[in-house]
Amino acid sequence: MSIPNHILEQLNSQADLISIIGKHTTLKRAGSEYKGCCPFHGEKSPSFYVNPQKNIYHCFGCSVGGNAISFLRDYENLTFIEAVNELSKQTGIEVPKEEQQNVSYQRRTPKPIAPPPVHNVPSPTIEHSKVNQDGANQDGTNQDSYRNNYQNNRQASHQNNVDQSDQNHIDQSSYDDAQGYDNFPPLEAYESASYSMDSYPSEPYSSNHADDGGYLPVWLTDNDASMASIDQNADQDGNLYDLLEQIQQFYQHNLHTHPHAKQYFLSRGLTEETFETFGLGYAPFGWQHLEHQFPQDIEGLKALGLVRQSESGRDYDLLRDRVIFPIRDNQGRTIGFGGRALDDEVKPKYINSSDSPVFHKQHVLYGYYESRQQRANDWLVVEGYMDVIALYQAGIYGAVASMGTAINESQISRLLTLNPTLTLSFDGDSAGQKAAWRTLEVALPVLADDKELRFLTLPNNHDPDTFIKSHGSDAMREQISQAMPLSQYIFAYLSERYDMSLAEGKAKLMSQVRSLTTALPKGSSFRYLLNNDVYQKLGGRRSQNVEAKDALLDFDGDMTISQQLQLCFLFQPRALIDDPIESIWQQSGLTRLQLPAHIQKKAASDALRAIAWEDLQDAALLNVVTTIKRCIKYLPTDANAAAHFVLSNLDQSHQVTLSSSWGGFYRALTARNVLSLDDLIEELVSSLLERNIKKKMQELIKNPDHIKQAIVRMQAQHLSNWLRAQHAERSSQMVTVQS
Repeated sequence: MSIPNHILEQLNSQADLISIIGKHTTLKRAGSEYKGCCPFHGEKSPSFYVNPQKNIYHCFGCSVGGNAISFLRDYENLTFIEAVNELSKQTGIEVPKEEQQNVSYQRRTPKPIAPPPVHNVPSPTIEHSKVNQDGANQDGTNQDSYRNNYQNNRQASHQNNVDQSDQNHIDQSSYDDAQGYDNFPPLEAYESASYSMDSYPSEPYSSNHADDGGYLPVWLTDNDASMASIDQNADQDGNLYDLLEQIQQFYQHNLHTHPHAKQYFLSRGLTEETFETFGLGYAPFGWQHLEHQFPQDIEGLKALGLVRQSESGRDYDLLRDRVIFPIRDNQGRTIGFGGRALDDEVKPKYINSSDSPVFHKQHVLYGYYESRQQRANDWLVVEGYMDVIALYQAGIYGAVASMGTAINESQISRLLTLNPTLTLSFDGDSAGQKAAWRTLEVALPVLADDKELRFLTLPNNHDPDTFIKSHGSDAMREQISQAMPLSQYIFAYLSERYDMSLAEGKAKLMSQVRSLTTALPKGSSFRYLLNNDVYQKLGGRRSQNVEAKDALLDFDGDMTISQQLQLCFLFQPRALIDDPIESIWQQSGLTRLQLPAHIQKKAASDALRAIAWEDLQDAALLNVVTTIKRCIKYLPTDANAAAHFVLSNLDQSHQVTLSSSWGGFYRALTARNVLSLDDLIEELVSSLLERNIKKKMQELIKNPDHIKQAIVRMQAQHLSNWLRAQHAERSSQMVTVQS
C-alpha cells in the first residue's frame, strides 16, 4: 500500500512522541527537550533526547534516532503498516485506503481573454468629517478620481491589482507612535460601517457583475518576460505548500495596500511587528482575485478549497473582503486561512478554508507554532484568533485556539505532554461555559493523575483580548495563576444547575459526577478522590480508609510506613492469613507478565516470582509478620487481647518499641469506630513494594544487568497501573453505597 508522503509527515508531526517513548523509559524535561536513559541500550547516565517541537529522538550514546514511526518499528517491532495504523488511531488522521490526492497538482497555461471593463464596485464607507481625496465627495462618488487612481496604481503595481476605490473612503493618515491611534476612526466606526451588499449578489457573475469588478488577470498586465516565465512554468507540477505560501504573501501585501483593512487591526491594538509574526493579511473585494493572481494554479486553488464552484458552474473565491489569519502547522508552513468579516453584520463572521490534502481542522491549533517558537511553558486554550494574538503581543506565550470546532482529545493530550497543567479560558456567557464543559468531558480520558486541568473565566464578561486592553498583561497573568482547579469547577458548575437544598438535587449532582469520573483513565486515583470530595461537600460520611489514615496521622504523623504497617497487623492480624504481598502479586498479574521474546529467552526461571518479606530487608516488620503467622491459630478474637498476645511473642527489642505505640493507636481507631484496615494495609504494602522495586532499579543502574533491568522496569509500570485501577474500583464501590 502506497501512503502519500504528506500523510506520513502529518502522522509524525501530530504523534505524541513523549507519551509513546515514555511508556518504555522515564523522560524528564531538559530545557525545550526531554531526556532519559536510552531504551535501546543500557546506560547509567541519560543520553537519550526527545525534541517535541520537531517530534524526533536521538541517543548520543548509541546514535539511534528517528521519529514516531521509526520508534514503533525499531523498538516495539511493528511493521511499517502497523506503525502507521497505530499512529492513525492515536492522532485521528485517516490513512487513505485507496489512492488519494497528493500535495502536487498540475499547473495549466492560462487562456488569454480580453481585459474586463472597470466597474464601480461599491466599497465600505466610514462616515467621518474629512474629505479623503482632492475632488472626492465624502460618499466616494467621484468616479474620475476613482478611475485615475485605479489606473495609476495598476501601472505601478499590476501584480497585486489594488482596487483604489477602497482608498477613496479611508483617511490616508498613518500610524504615529507618539500619537497612537488618535488619527484613525474608532473601532466602532468599522463595526457600524455601511457595507453595501450589492457587491455580493446571490449568484457570482450576474449580469450586473462582470468578471470580478475590475480586477485584471495578472497575465494580461505582465510584460513579455513575465509571460515567458508563465509559459515556462505551466504544465509542470505545482506544490500546495508553495502555493499557500504565495497566497499568504498576496494577502499580506493586500493588508498594507487597503488602509481600511489594516485599520481594523490597528484599532484592535495590534502592532506592525505582530502583523509580521502572524502574517496577517486581507482578501480584497471581487469574486476571482485569486484566479487572476494565480492563473496557472486553478487546480491547486480548488484542491485547497479557496476557489469553489457555484450551482451555475461559475468559479468564485471563498474569502472576499475579509481580514486574513494564516493557519500554520507545527513546522510553520501555511496550510490554510481564517477570514473575518470587517462588518459584524456580515454572516458568518468567521470563515475557515476547508479541509484539504494539507489541512485538517481537527489536528491544528492556531498559535501553536508561534508559541513553540517562543519556548512557551504554560499553555492556555482560548476561543478566538484575536485572543491568541493579543496574549502573544502582551508577552503571554502558549495561548492556542481550535479551528472553529471543539478541541479534541489528542490535542489536549499533546498540550498536557508539554506541561502537566493546562488552563482553559472560555467566555462567561452560556455558550462559553457550555464549550468549557464539553472540553472538560473531552479531556477526562487523558487526564492521568499527574495531569491537571484548570478553568479561567474572566470577570465582567471579558475575553483575554479585551481584558488585556483594560487591565494590562500583569493582571492577565494574575488571573491565569488563579484559575479554578477541575474539582472546584465541576462542583461549582453542577451546583448552579441543581437545587442543593433538596436531596433529589444532591442525588442528581452525585450521579453526574459519578458518570463523569468513569471517563477518567483506568486506575485513576483522581476518580476516587473526586467522588469522595464531592460526596463530603454534599454532607456525606468519610470512608473507613480515610478515617484510618487520619487516626494514624493524629496518633503519630512521623511514623514510617513500616511502623504504620506493624501497628495495622497488630490491630488486624488475620490480614496475614492470605499473604498481602502474594495477593497483590497475583491480583495485579505480575506473575503472568508477558515479557518480550528476546528478554524471556535470557531471563532466570524465577524472574517473575513475588517479592518475599525477607526481600524488604526490614527486621522489625519481618519479626511481626513471622510471629503473627506462627501464632495466628491461637489468637483471641478481641483485637486488643490478640495484639498483646503477639507482642508477648516478639523479640525483646521489637516488643519494647511496638508496645509503647500500641495503646495510643488502638484508642485512635476505636474513637473513630474503625472496624477494617483492609484498604489501608493494601496501600501500605503496595508502597513498600514500589519502594523495593525502585531500590532494585537503582542497584541495577550501578551494576548493569540489562535483562533484569528490563524486567524490573516492566514490573514497576505494571504495578503502578494496577494500583490506579484499585483506586478506581474503590471509588466505584463507595459511590454505589452512597447512592
